[in-house]
Amino acid sequence: MTGFFRTVDKLRPVYDIVYDVVLVICKLLLVGDILITSFSVLGRYVPFIPDPAWTEEIVLTFMSYMAVLSAALAIRKKAHIRMTALDVYLPDMVVKGLDILSDICVLILAVIMISVGWKYAATIGAKGFYVSIPALSRFWKYFPIPLAGIAMLVFELEALYEHVKSIFVDDTKKDSKEGER
Repeated sequence: MTGFFRTVDKLRPVYDIVYDVVLVICKLLLVGDILITSFSVLGRYVPFIPDPAWTEEIVLTFMSYMAVLSAALAIRKKAHIRMTALDVYLPDMVVKGLDILSDICVLILAVIMISVGWKYAATIGAKGFYVSIPALSRFWKYFPIPLAGIAMLVFELEALYEHVKSIFVDDTKKDSKEGER
């Protein structure tokens, strides 16, 4: 059984690449938000700088992408708020089982986000346009939901794998060797 886990562990660089790509996208969106907001504020107070109407809608769209993508990133780093107060009182296998149940629930949410989010983006979003940018489809306003669902699915599959692996593989030997270094 450990041979299977060693084989699947070789996929870790793929998860690292996906994480890094999503992180870079979030950083670029944040920089875009800051630049566009600064331009908009300057345009309001400096007479020779224009204040375009499109800045507010683009900033809000960028923020919606950042919000859902950063939530997906938090799955990989286990940075979401979690109820762990009772974990010390429960048997280890019960805690692992609850972690797996939680992973399955988040996987279901990710699939719903992908399917329903795509349907909304392709139907409602594709029919409308931004008010201040009539050439830009509202598809891009709804697209963060299925995109984040894909990222959540990828990171949650990794989390589920790690929880299942913890049941079958004893990492205490590995941890004790690392502690000696």
